[in-house]
Amino acid sequence: MCHYGGRIFGRHGSINVAKERWITNMEAALQLIGRTIEKTVVPEPGKSILQHAKDNKVDWQHLCTRGTCARCRCLISEGSEHLEEPTKAEHLRLDPEEFDEGYRLGCQAVVKTAGKIVARNKTYF
Repeated sequence: MCHYGGRIFGRHGSINVAKERWITNMEAALQLIGRTIEKTVVPEPGKSILQHAKDNKVDWQHLCTRGTCARCRCLISEGSEHLEEPTKAEHLRLDPEEFDEGYRLGCQAVVKTAGKIVARNKTYF
């Protein structure tokens, strides 16, 4: 799937009508960078980074979805102000230095407001 002019196209370049969306404001976009797949999607408040990745078939590592395994750890390089505050699970799993560098757990990092967010899956393994 690819984006062109704000439209999402299927594998062969045709518009997938069922999944067609318009990204009208690139200032309100979530860029998900997985291991081999990268997509820009519309951020949905109340939904985690991991859930956005799963819903959009981005290859984002994860196991538990509860904040204990840290497989979904990601680097938020832009837009952390558009995410909810780190959860207790994140504080138990990540070091203070990781927060300072911009790391969050994808399963716990929930979109709070629309805006430009860039998240890269960066596991320990």
